[in-house]
Amino acid sequence: MGSGAEDHAGAADGGVGPLNSKSLISDGWFMEKNSQWPGQANSLQVKKVLEHTKTKFQDLMVFESETWGNVLILDGVIQLTERDEISYQEMLTHLPMFAHEKPKQVLIIGGGDGGVLREVCKHSCVDKVTMCEIDEGVVNASKKYFPTVSTAFAHEKANLVIGDGVAFAEAAAENTYDVIIVDSSDPVGPAEKLFSKEFYANALRILAPGGIMCTQGECLWVHAELIDTMVRENGAPFASAEYATMQVPTYPCGQIGAFIARKAFTDASKMSSCRSPAREPSPEMKLEYYTPDMHTAAFALPAFLVRRLAAAKGEGKDDVQGKRRCLRWE
Repeated sequence: MGSGAEDHAGAADGGVGPLNSKSLISDGWFMEKNSQWPGQANSLQVKKVLEHTKTKFQDLMVFESETWGNVLILDGVIQLTERDEISYQEMLTHLPMFAHEKPKQVLIIGGGDGGVLREVCKHSCVDKVTMCEIDEGVVNASKKYFPTVSTAFAHEKANLVIGDGVAFAEAAAENTYDVIIVDSSDPVGPAEKLFSKEFYANALRILAPGGIMCTQGECLWVHAELIDTMVRENGAPFASAEYATMQVPTYPCGQIGAFIARKAFTDASKMSSCRSPAREPSPEMKLEYYTPDMHTAAFALPAFLVRRLAAAKGEGKDDVQGKRRCLRWE
């Protein structure tokens, strides 16, 4: 994840502020406690702290773990590990990228570690990818400690902008981007802007017809109410709005989602859903997690979430079959 707006990942006590290594690491273990997922915690065994500093916007720590490689922590919350970053980076990127027939102009908001940028640059059809990240400290730390993640910052198609992603989107011209990917931290503090109806309305404006927006969609086990709101309210102006799920072992509950919405095509007869890929990955992309089957399967959701979203739309509470994509159904 990264800092697309003037946000924080959420301090270990649920607030925002400076932390110290001793408050995060005890007896050789890092423990993530956060009020956003009450009653649970996640721990990783620490081999060596590589850096702990305060950037302009957040507390940043990188440590070498015993079994998960190097780990990036922002304000006490795990952002990525070298071992499982592929699942998040590839799915958040390739679900929207492969659902689009030929994305040429791509915007990334956040994603300071560079993982989403790395994956977007694997698509030969892309002409230019602009990445707007507020915290240059995250970019620098990734270049230093996560060389396999930060490989695309020097790519010829990449344009890195250090700045506020919300403001960048507000200033962008309409009908510009084929795909927008928002790799943000959790919706606390100013980061809430990236989850607001106003931000999604603006994203719709700058998307080209048939364009796709994909954002970090939080955990279905602890954020069902937020997911409900994203689908019903933020997704309302789009032709389709859907929630997909992916496995990330070091995130809360081992699961996180992607909220995917498509702007209407000029040709109204075209399918708006993003559940099926429009293109196939090439062997040269060397993907480690994403496959076309994983793409389709990501939209198969548990019955309790399907029922909740169906109820919000007024569907029959027992009508679960065929509606596992959990969204606004046309």
